[in-house]
Amino acid sequence: MSQATFGDDDELFGEAASEMREDVEASLEQAWEALPAADDIWESDAGNVLGVLNGLNTALDAGDAEDHLRDAKKWFTMGQRADAFDDAADLEAEIADLEETITSVSEASEQVGDLTATIPELRGSLEDAGPDDADDDADDEE
Repeated sequence: MSQATFGDDDELFGEAASEMREDVEASLEQAWEALPAADDIWESDAGNVLGVLNGLNTALDAGDAEDHLRDAKKWFTMGQRADAFDDAADLEAEIADLEETITSVSEASEQVGDLTATIPELRGSLEDAGPDDADDDADDEE
C-alpha cells in the first residue's frame, strides 16, 4: 500500500468521525424534543383531580425519547470504541443528563398512574364512610 492510501484512510476516518458525532448530536436533539414540555405537565384545564391526573399522565409520555437516546448511545459507543472522538466528554455528559431526565419522567408517570387508580377508590371510600343515612332516618322516627 502506498503512503497516499494511508492519507486517504485518515481523511475518510476523520469524515466518518465527524458524521458519527453529528449522528449522536442529532439523536440527542430529537430525544430532548420528544420529551414533554414543562408547561404541558404544569398547567391543566381539568375540572377535578382525576381530570388533572389523567391529563398529567398523558403529558408525561416520553414519546420516542428513549428510542432516540438508544440511537445516540449506539453511535456514541461505536465512536468511542473506535477512538473517533477528539473530546467526547460533552456527549457523554449530555447522554447521562438525558437518561436521568427520561428516568424521572417515567417514574413520575408511574406515580401519577398509581394515583389515577387510587383517587377514585379513595373518593368512594370517603363517600361510603361515616354514619349511614338510613340509620339516621330510623333514629329520627323513634
